[in-house]
Amino acid sequence: MLLITEVNEDINLVCEEDASGKKGFRIEGIFMQAEKVNRNGRRYPRNTLMNETTRYNEKYVKKNRALGELGHPEGPTVNLERVSHLITDLDFDGNNIIGKAKILETPYGKIVQNLIEGGAKVGVSSRGMGSIKSKDGINEVQKDFMLSAVDIVADPSAPDAFVNGIMEGKEWIYENGLFQEKRIENYKRAIEKASRVELEEKKLEVFKDFIQNL
Repeated sequence: MLLITEVNEDINLVCEEDASGKKGFRIEGIFMQAEKVNRNGRRYPRNTLMNETTRYNEKYVKKNRALGELGHPEGPTVNLERVSHLITDLDFDGNNIIGKAKILETPYGKIVQNLIEGGAKVGVSSRGMGSIKSKDGINEVQKDFMLSAVDIVADPSAPDAFVNGIMEGKEWIYENGLFQEKRIENYKRAIEKASRVELEEKKLEVFKDFIQNL
């Protein structure tokens, strides 16, 4: 079986406030699609995706176990240290799987919150295990497909949002200790020293370093 990942950027961001004024974030939109050749040249038969969605709902969503990570994990297992959100709803609408997820108050969840507040648009990446069979030039996902998680990924605007956040002095996962605070200060100094010509490249550089070293 292969590790199969698909990205979908058709996601809406929702910010809500409770009675005390505390903000809460969630995402919702199309998490996966059936009967459509995606950007990776793969197609999921509707029955395959419907059966797996039903299984995942029963085993994970309804039991509050449908956790996801920030970024692109390299394997099917969910790493609890990297969890950023909890899927609260997963339903079929025609050939689309519509999902909703609550952004959690975890270190990685707070990164997502700061990216959203900084103006970034995030997407989702489904992650699962299964076999693929080539049919008429299209790679069709087989009945043994098993969904492992739906993760959050950032689009190209994320580096700008990240930089805006740290330059405005927002808190960035300080729960992990002083090392994180020191690294953020190093990023701020590097950005401040960058010339106008170097600025965009430096933004991308510090963002990649931050994500890779979490």
